Amino acid sequence: MDDMIEQPAAGNDGGGRRSRSEGRGAAARRASRSGGGPGPSLPYITRKIGVYEVLDEEGLQLIERNADTVLEEIGIEFRDDAEALALWKEAGADVRGQRVHFPKGLCRELLKTAPKEFTWHARNSARNAHVGGKATIFAPVYGPPFVRDLEGNRRYATIEDFRNFVKLAYMAPSMHSSGGTVCEPVDIPVNKRHLDMVYSHIKYSDKPFMGSVTAPERAEDTIAMAKIVFGDDFVENNCVTLNLINANSPMVFDETMLGALKVYARHNQASVVSPFILSGAMSPVTVAGTLTQILAEVLAGASFTQLIRKGSPVLYGTFAASISMQSGAPTFGTPEPSLVSYGAAQLARRLGLPFRTGGSLCGSKIPDAQAAHESANTLNMTLLAGTNFVLHAAGWLEGGLVSSYEKFMIDQDQLGMMQKMAEGVDLSENGQALDAIREVGPGSHYLGCGHTQANFQSAFYRSPLADNNSFEQWEIEGQKRIEDRANALCRSWLDHYEAPPLDPAIDEALLAYIQKRKDSMPDAFT
Repeated sequence: MDDMIEQPAAGNDGGGRRSRSEGRGAAARRASRSGGGPGPSLPYITRKIGVYEVLDEEGLQLIERNADTVLEEIGIEFRDDAEALALWKEAGADVRGQRVHFPKGLCRELLKTAPKEFTWHARNSARNAHVGGKATIFAPVYGPPFVRDLEGNRRYATIEDFRNFVKLAYMAPSMHSSGGTVCEPVDIPVNKRHLDMVYSHIKYSDKPFMGSVTAPERAEDTIAMAKIVFGDDFVENNCVTLNLINANSPMVFDETMLGALKVYARHNQASVVSPFILSGAMSPVTVAGTLTQILAEVLAGASFTQLIRKGSPVLYGTFAASISMQSGAPTFGTPEPSLVSYGAAQLARRLGLPFRTGGSLCGSKIPDAQAAHESANTLNMTLLAGTNFVLHAAGWLEGGLVSSYEKFMIDQDQLGMMQKMAEGVDLSENGQALDAIREVGPGSHYLGCGHTQANFQSAFYRSPLADNNSFEQWEIEGQKRIEDRANALCRSWLDHYEAPPLDPAIDEALLAYIQKRKDSMPDAFT
């Protein structure tokens, strides 16, 4: 799914990678000392730093005019959905077959009823997240069919892997949602696995979660299970799930995505309308051309939610990457997709819609230096763009084909840094530190002064994974790479996982619903 990347043939990397182990007690102690290990969840980010903008007013108006031209002259296809076409015709659009042509201003007028900001409710209200404005929410990787496990194997994902990633997202302090399809559990029939996936989010985490979008009836199952947890009225009047609705770029919304969108919008749940863009394949090779197409696709898909139910929440989303013009493979961490995301964020703010992009994206096959620099390039842009909802914030590997345990742990460490960065500059009396400057004076040092002693534990972000010891100490401790330390910390977290409380009556009702639904249909593996 997200974002609809084609799955290759099954296989194992066969790299003969040695099994790594480290004393789990030592890893736990390191995590405890660092403040970056499992512990109380940090609230969603409220950014106190400014946003970075790449387009001036003239540029923004140019992109908007071009998008209006695309909508009016070229149109957007709403495939195999007679209801959608009828609704657009009734709203005043020019419907020719399955292609909809939009009069200038129609989509923007419809979007005036969409909320600029809203609350994404968790079953534990202390974990509720704010969507829009200055808020940023991190959610884990979404969609990979494969995992790279703690033994170094690349293999198909299972439901046990799925549960593990939900647990890790629940434990990660800077992860604000347990996400959606954190990996694709291929050991369960295709038509039934969504039930186990949604249940895992509810059972093993109490953070906000995403729903199933692979078929309308699976979206209905998500709603039904959410109502068991939250109650019918609450779900109909509050957002309890976000849902990824990919445009089939270029300029197509297909029956599956439209079916899921309609289910969620009718029940007042949030749709993340997100074109999936590999520039040069799904959009023009230029930044301005890609921004034009993205805006047109989002305007059409997002405004359609308001035809289904006025006031239903919707996000302006984009997944932007470039491609290698030699191999056709997606590339990440490059300048052009960053420019696309910065520009799209500006356009979203002008529309008054919350914005989704970015994450910790990379094309590397293992959590190596390529993975690190590509992910860092993407993640820094994501924060500075002013992104509200960040999918793929941790665990993404191999262009989205693999969910990696070790990469998840490395990424969640980076998310902690982003959370700290977003706090901006402390200008309080303590932050000004004049007492420290007076105490130390010229020619001395600050290591022993009262201000340093009072602040040293929280003055700087302390990574649970980075090794800042001497070469000799690193050598004595086994010359471990960051992947080794991530492996050990991941094992420690999973060993010490404790499930959040869930009302036994709700749990029983969920399991009964799942069993009833599974019994109602034969297994299907396609």
